Amino acid sequence: MSGGVPSPARNTRRVLRGPRPEAVPVLVARACALVGVLDIAAGVFPRFRHSRMHSIAEVLPGSFGPFAAALSLSAGILLLLLAHGLRRGKRRAWRAAVALLPAGAVAQFTYRHSLIGVVISAALLAPLLRHRDQFAALPDPRSRWRALANFVLMSAGSLALGLVIVSVHPNRMVGDPSLADRITHVLYGLFGFEGPVDYQGNTSWTVGFSLGALGLLTAVTTIYLAFRPEHPAARLTEEDEVRLRALLDKHGRRDSLGHFALRRDKAVVFSPSGKAAVTYRVVSGVMLASGDPIGDVEAWPGAIERFMDEARAHSWTPAVMGCSETGGEVWTRETGLDALELGDEAVVDVADFSLAGRAMRNVRQMVKRIERAGYETRVRRVRDLGEAELERIRQAAEDWRGTDTERGFSMALGRIGDTSDGDCLIATAHKADEQPGPYGDLKAILHFVPWGTDGASLDLMRRDRSADPGMNELLIVAALQAAPKFGITRVSLNFAMFRSALARGEKIGAGPVLRAWRGLLVFLSRWFQIESLYKFNAKFQPRWEPRFVVYRASADLPRIGLAAMQAEGFVNLALPLPRFLRRRQKPARVCAHTVSERDARARVA
Repeated sequence: MSGGVPSPARNTRRVLRGPRPEAVPVLVARACALVGVLDIAAGVFPRFRHSRMHSIAEVLPGSFGPFAAALSLSAGILLLLLAHGLRRGKRRAWRAAVALLPAGAVAQFTYRHSLIGVVISAALLAPLLRHRDQFAALPDPRSRWRALANFVLMSAGSLALGLVIVSVHPNRMVGDPSLADRITHVLYGLFGFEGPVDYQGNTSWTVGFSLGALGLLTAVTTIYLAFRPEHPAARLTEEDEVRLRALLDKHGRRDSLGHFALRRDKAVVFSPSGKAAVTYRVVSGVMLASGDPIGDVEAWPGAIERFMDEARAHSWTPAVMGCSETGGEVWTRETGLDALELGDEAVVDVADFSLAGRAMRNVRQMVKRIERAGYETRVRRVRDLGEAELERIRQAAEDWRGTDTERGFSMALGRIGDTSDGDCLIATAHKADEQPGPYGDLKAILHFVPWGTDGASLDLMRRDRSADPGMNELLIVAALQAAPKFGITRVSLNFAMFRSALARGEKIGAGPVLRAWRGLLVFLSRWFQIESLYKFNAKFQPRWEPRFVVYRASADLPRIGLAAMQAEGFVNLALPLPRFLRRRQKPARVCAHTVSERDARARVA
C-alpha cells in the first residue's frame, strides 16, 4: 500500500543494531579506572601507603613510591578521565592511554627499578594495541567553551582534593591551622608556592609536590582544550533547511512534530535517495532524534541506516524521543531497538470542537469571564504582522519565559517571527491599560507551527504574570475558533507524559502498583508539570495519539532520560552565564534562500 509502513517482504535489509560497547573496551576502561583510583589513593592517603593494597598499587603506572604522590595523582586522574572515552571506543582516548602506559613503565623502572611495574604496564598496553580496531570512534562535536568548563571544574576538583591532601596528615601538621589557612595553602600550592601550613619531616615536600601536580594538570588540560582544533557543535545549514522544507512541503502532513525538525541547533542525515531525513542533537553522548523521520515513509529505512551509521562511527547511544506508532514500528524493525510508550499527544479536530456542553463548562465560563474583563484576541499568520509588532512579541516572549534557559526540543521551534516561517500562526491577547507596559496592550502569546497544509502544532505559550489567569485557555479557544478561515482542520496541543498511567491510576479499581506509579508521577509533577499538562490538555476534549521512546537497552534509559531533560531544558549541566552577559537572540535569520525559496525547493525536488 503506497504511503504506508514498508512491509518486511518488500524491504529485506539487515537489522541495524546500535553501537554497543565491545568487551575489550569495557574491560580496558574498567582496568584504567581501577588503576586510577589506586594511584590517587596511593598519592593522597598516608595510611593507604602502608597497607597491603599499597604493595600492589605502588607497582602500577604512576605509583613510584611513598614520596611520588604528585606523579601518582597525575597518572590516576588522567586514567580516570580516559576511562569513559576508552569504554566508548574513542580513538583519542586510546592514543592517550597508549602514550601514558609506556611513560609509567619507564618511570617505574627508572625510579624503583621495578620489573613488576613494567610488566603490569605492558599487560594493560597489550590489549590496547592488539584490539586497536575497536577504538576507532570519532570525537564528539566540540568548541573552545569546553576549555573554560574544564578550567572551572578541574579547579574546583583540585581545590577539594587539595584540602583532603592537606588535611590527611594531622599527626605531622605543625600547630592547628584554620580552614582559611588550609585553603590558602592549597591555592598557593596549586601555583607551586609554599603556603602557611607546615609539616614535620618530608611530608611538607610530598604535599607541596602533590598540590603542584594538581595545578599543573589543570593548566595542561585547559591549554590543550583551548588550543586544539575547534569542531563546533552541529548546526542546521541553509542548504539542509531548504531540503527539509521541500520534504515537509510534500510529506509534512504525516507528523505533527515535523516542522520542529527545522530547529537550527539540530543536525541532519538524509537517506541515499534524499527523500527522507532524520534530525538529531548529540547530548552527553546520546544521539537524540525527535519525532518521525521527515519525508517519504518508503525512504525512512535509508535515513535510519545513515543515522545508525553515524551513531556507530562516533560511539553515540542512539535514541528517539516522541515518535508515533508508525515511526516506532519502522525504527524497531529496521534497527532491532526497543520502544516504550512515553505519553500521549493531544490533538483537537477543529470541526468537532465546541464550547457547548457540560464537558466544556469550565473552559466556557473562564473564557467568558476573561472577555468580560476587557481582553480581546487576535489570530494571524506571521507574515501578516509588521516588524515592529513582531519585535515586541519576541521581546515579550523572552522576558515572560520565567527560566534562564529556553525549554523545548522535540516540540519547540526555538524562534519566533523568522522570515522563513511565514506560515506559522500567532495568537495574542490584548487589554488596554491606563498605564501601558513596555509591550503596549500585549498580555499573552501562543505560537503555532504548520502541520502540513491543514494543521497547526502548538509551539510555545507565554503570558504576562500580571494578567488574569486563563490566558492560555482563552488563546487556545480563539485559535480553534479562527482555524477554519486559515484552512486548519486539526490542532496539536501539548504532549502529556505518562497520560495513560495518570488516567487509569485515578479510576476506581486501579491496583496498588498503578496507584503507586500515579502517586510518584503526581509527586514529580511539582517540578516537571506532568499532571498539570495532562489536565490542561484534557480540558479541550482532544483525541490522544500515543508517542514512544526508542532505545537500545534498558540500561541506557537513565542516560537517555538525562540527555532528554538536558535537551528540553529541564536540566542544565553547562556553566550558566549572568543574564546581562548572554547574547540576545537575533530577531530573525534572513537566510540566503529566503528570497528565492520556491526556486530552491524546486531544484531540490
